[in-house]
Amino acid sequence: MSREQSAGHADEHRVGFGRFDPGAYRAFRIAGHSFDPKTRTVVLHYALDDVHHFDETVVFETLPSGPTNHEEPGFARALINLQVAAGVSYYKAAAPPQILVEGAALTTEEHELHLHLYDDGLREFAVANGLVVPRPVQIDAAGPGTAPTLSRRTGNRSIHGLVVPIGGGKDSMVLIEAVRHLDDLRPRLFAVNPHPLVRRLAEQSGLELITVRRTLSPHLAEVNGSGALNGHVPITAIISLIAVAGSFLYDYDIIAMAVERSASEETIEVEGAPVNHQYSKSLGFERLLTGLIASSIDPELTYGSALRPYSELAIARAFAGLTAFHGTFCSCNRAFRQSAAPDDRWCGDCPKCRFVALMLAPYLDADSLADIFGRDLFDDIRQVAGFSALMSDEEKPFECVGERREAAVAIRLLTDLPQWRDKPVVRELSETARGLVDAEDARRLLVADEALSFPCTSVARAVRRLLEAGK
Repeated sequence: MSREQSAGHADEHRVGFGRFDPGAYRAFRIAGHSFDPKTRTVVLHYALDDVHHFDETVVFETLPSGPTNHEEPGFARALINLQVAAGVSYYKAAAPPQILVEGAALTTEEHELHLHLYDDGLREFAVANGLVVPRPVQIDAAGPGTAPTLSRRTGNRSIHGLVVPIGGGKDSMVLIEAVRHLDDLRPRLFAVNPHPLVRRLAEQSGLELITVRRTLSPHLAEVNGSGALNGHVPITAIISLIAVAGSFLYDYDIIAMAVERSASEETIEVEGAPVNHQYSKSLGFERLLTGLIASSIDPELTYGSALRPYSELAIARAFAGLTAFHGTFCSCNRAFRQSAAPDDRWCGDCPKCRFVALMLAPYLDADSLADIFGRDLFDDIRQVAGFSALMSDEEKPFECVGERREAAVAIRLLTDLPQWRDKPVVRELSETARGLVDAEDARRLLVADEALSFPCTSVARAVRRLLEAGK
C-alpha cells in the first residue's frame, strides 16, 4: 500500500472513528521522514498499525548565515534519531507492545538510548495511566545498523561555535550570563517554539536566537479527545536532538545545556524501579546521548550540561545577583500554557513556584522575592503542605524540582536568617528540615562536583567564575 493509499485508508477510519481504544493497536510505526533543504523543513511520519497516521513538522526557521552541511551522513543519522525520540508523543496514545522503525537500522548505541527513552522516559506517563513499570518496550528496526563513516565538516571547524538552549528559567539565564562574553566561541541561543518571554530574555542577553518551530500532528489532539492515553513525555531529549540536527545547518560544534546535577534524582520509586520526571535531563541519559553523538552523528560535536557540577542552590545563589533578569525570567508551567497570556508569570501556587522561591530565598530579602512572585509565599500558612512535599520521599511532585535534600537545606538556612525564621512556612517546617539535614549537607551542596565538568574548558571556566564569585 502506498503512502497516499495509506493516508486515504486512515482518513476513512478517522472520519467519525468514535471512541479511541488504546488496547486495540499492535504496533507503533516510525514510518520514515523527509527533509526539504530549501525550507529547512523536516516531516516525520508515524502510525498506529495502519489506522491512525500522524505527520509532525520541524522547521528550522532561522536563516543560516552560510552553506549548510545537510548532505553529510551525520545529519541523516541525526534526523533518524530525532524521529525515533519525537515518536514518544504519538506512541503514548496507545503504548502498544511493539515499536517498528521502518526503513532504517539502528546501531547498538542508538537502540539502547531509545529503549531507555521509551521506558525510563515514559515511566511517569505509565504511572499516571496505571501501566506497568518498567515499561516492556520492544523496538524492532530494519536490522542491526552500523555507524556511518563520518567525515569532517566542510565548514571551518577550527572556529568553534557555541549554542545554549534557552527555556526562560533561572538556570539557562545563569549559563547565558556566564558564556555570553566568550567571543571566540560565537555564543548563540537556541529555542524550539519560543515563548514571547524567551524572546525577551534573548534580547536582554544581546545574543542571537536560533529558532525552530515544532508542530505536532493535529490528529494527535483528535485521538486525545477520544480516549487516547496521555501524559508527560521526555521533552528535553527531543529538544536536544533538534539542536544536534541544527548543528549541521548553523555551524556550531558545542551544545551547552543548563541542567543541574539534581535532575538525576528519582521522583518516586515503583516496586524498586526509579521514576524520574526529569529523566531526559539526567546524567544517565546525557551519557547515552553523548555516546550516540560520538559514534553515529558527529564526533566533533560536544553536547552536555555546563551546569551539571552544581546544585540548584548554588545556581540560585549566582542568579540572585543577576537582578536585570529578575523581572523577566519565569519557569512556572502555567505561564507557558497555550491558553496563557503573553504577560502571565508566576502563579504562586504550584511546586515549581515554591521550589524556585525556596532556592532564592536564602540569597534575597523578603521584599525582593515577593516582587518576583507577586506575593510572599512564605507568609502564607496554606503553602506549608506544598513546601513540605519538596522534602518528602512519598510526596515529591512530578515537576522539574531539585533534590529533597536541597529543599531541606534551604529551609534550614532560612531558620538561621532573622528576616525569614518567623515566616509561617519556615517556622512550621524548620524542625522537619533540621531532622533531615545538617550544616555539612549545606556545605556539600554548595561545592561543585568537578568530575562532572563540561568538556569545553573555556565554557567550564566561565561557569565556574560566575558561580563561585559569590562564595
